[in-house]
Amino acid sequence: MQTDVHSFLATTCYLLLGVILMLYVITDGFDLGIGILSLFEREEGRRTEMMAVIDGVWDANEAWLVLFGVALFGAFPVVYSVALHALYVPLGVMLVALILRGMAVMLRGHTRSQRFWSLAFGGASLVAALAQGYALGGVVGGLPVVEGKFTGSAWSWLSPFSTVVAVGVAAGYGLLGGGYLIIRTREELQAASRRRSRYAAWIMLFAAAAVTCVMPALYRYVSQRWFTVPDLFLLAPLPAVALAAFIKLMRGLSYGDDHSPFVWSLIIFVTSFVGLAVSLYPYLVPPTLTLGETASSITVLVFLLMGIGILIPVMLVYSGYRHLVFRERIRRD
Repeated sequence: MQTDVHSFLATTCYLLLGVILMLYVITDGFDLGIGILSLFEREEGRRTEMMAVIDGVWDANEAWLVLFGVALFGAFPVVYSVALHALYVPLGVMLVALILRGMAVMLRGHTRSQRFWSLAFGGASLVAALAQGYALGGVVGGLPVVEGKFTGSAWSWLSPFSTVVAVGVAAGYGLLGGGYLIIRTREELQAASRRRSRYAAWIMLFAAAAVTCVMPALYRYVSQRWFTVPDLFLLAPLPAVALAAFIKLMRGLSYGDDHSPFVWSLIIFVTSFVGLAVSLYPYLVPPTLTLGETASSITVLVFLLMGIGILIPVMLVYSGYRHLVFRERIRRD
């Protein structure tokens, strides 16, 4: 009985971690994407518009990342230890990039070197997105772990697979950023955002297709889950919905709709994320560390679920209110 309760709580924490990570990807993903797209903008006035779009909302989005780290440490301390040991290079680079990005946003309006800080903002956004992709690709691709301890090198996360994941994450963020710019901007910048969103969508599609094809070859349990009955019929709607959303996204970009590209981009992200979580379960670090082996005690899991269960609605209300306040379109003047 106690084992069943522990397994249920561990699975609930796994789902909760997925929700927190997905909320971070959605909220911080679009402003990282705007930073990435700013690197392709030559006119400084348009860069000012792009940065004005996220003014007032960008600085609270990293709170989801902090919450994810706290929840992972509390629920699965072994995985937290292994991840920090194995991924300290990409995670360290990500933190430095996020700090530099915040500095660029704050200092750009108070200096004559606006172009320098604009490039710093865009470059740091790209580096942060790639670092997150490399960290994700390193974990999904498999880390050398023996008896709950990381046994690889500082560069075990680096591989062709993690590189494809990193490019896909950066392109996906660019797609979210482009969709948000379409909603919040006008005229030339809006048209440019539509064009760049199309490029980002195709890059993300090819990266996602490559990852989808490689994962069943990497792990036998993934291929069994996706290609055996009855799981095949239960999971088949996920790629079907993602493909349909991609088609709708391209139609929305072509026919000039303002809100649908961002909505369809979110649907693509959510279905892809759910598909990845289903593929990895019950492993947190495939193919060695499972939920049951690495989860904390029942008491700790219950306390964690109660605390985060109270905190998440508060953060959602606060984040939603900020976006409601700063919802108007940006004008060049």
